[in-house]
Amino acid sequence: MAVAALSTSRLTKDYGGGHGLFDLDLVIHPQQVFGYLGPNGAGKTTTIRCVMGMIRPTSGSAHVFGIDCMRDAVEVKKRVGYLPGDIPQFGGMTGTEIVAYFGGMRGGVDAKRVSGLCDRFDLDLGRRFREYSSGNKQKLGIVLAFMHAPDLLILDEPTGGLDPLNRQEFYRLLREERDSGATVFLSSHVLSEVEHVCDQVGIIRAGRLVRVADLAELHRIRFHHVELEFADGSDIPEKAMRHAEGVTDVKVEGHIVTCTVHGSFAPLLDALHGAEVTNLVSREPSLEEMFLEYYQERSELPLLP
Repeated sequence: MAVAALSTSRLTKDYGGGHGLFDLDLVIHPQQVFGYLGPNGAGKTTTIRCVMGMIRPTSGSAHVFGIDCMRDAVEVKKRVGYLPGDIPQFGGMTGTEIVAYFGGMRGGVDAKRVSGLCDRFDLDLGRRFREYSSGNKQKLGIVLAFMHAPDLLILDEPTGGLDPLNRQEFYRLLREERDSGATVFLSSHVLSEVEHVCDQVGIIRAGRLVRVADLAELHRIRFHHVELEFADGSDIPEKAMRHAEGVTDVKVEGHIVTCTVHGSFAPLLDALHGAEVTNLVSREPSLEEMFLEYYQERSELPLLP
């Protein structure tokens, strides 16, 4: 059996007061894109910093391709492309100087690969870091993480600051790296983001892993708040909407209807057949709202054994 790209055993970082990371058991297989999903403050960054050897866990262990993340942190870093949640500040250094600095630490990188990454994200390495917008700083972080074609990519909230076009380009890049043999560990607090690229998702809440889910389960827990506006005087198919699968909390105020849609929109659209809808707005709730909805029917969190 192939060695896991990333594994943890009862990994714990206890900051006290119930804050930190507790008893994390994870196994991520080679060439897998694993999404690490949770609200801000859930323990995602703490996990990553333990794996990268940046902080020492209270107990437990983490391994990258069988290499101990604490004992052999330098060897781990050789195999990993890391994008932190907060890009370090490089002041007056140019993008070219920053790439050369990190490339030198890695024993050299392929200049064509660096150029190709910069072209994909329209990043000018000739400018000074302090002149970069937040989006360009994030693009530089992506280049630094990917430029040496690592076996494992550890990416902490990687699309922060990227515009929609560059976000889509980033998703394409992730798929290409996976298809080329790389493994990806990606943290996010946005459910729709991990749906784009991940094979499997671990859901963390309050420092504990509460579920490892496939994409089908993600679709089941996902929901949207919807507001529909009907033409004045038109009939509102309220009964059909209330009976539509996955549609809840239907409220009618004049010619405005609000509801919550779980899963597919198809049943709602079928219920609206023939109705004169003049406007429809759909809002994806925050991950915190989704968790409250997901767990409200349970008296306790479904912790993994």
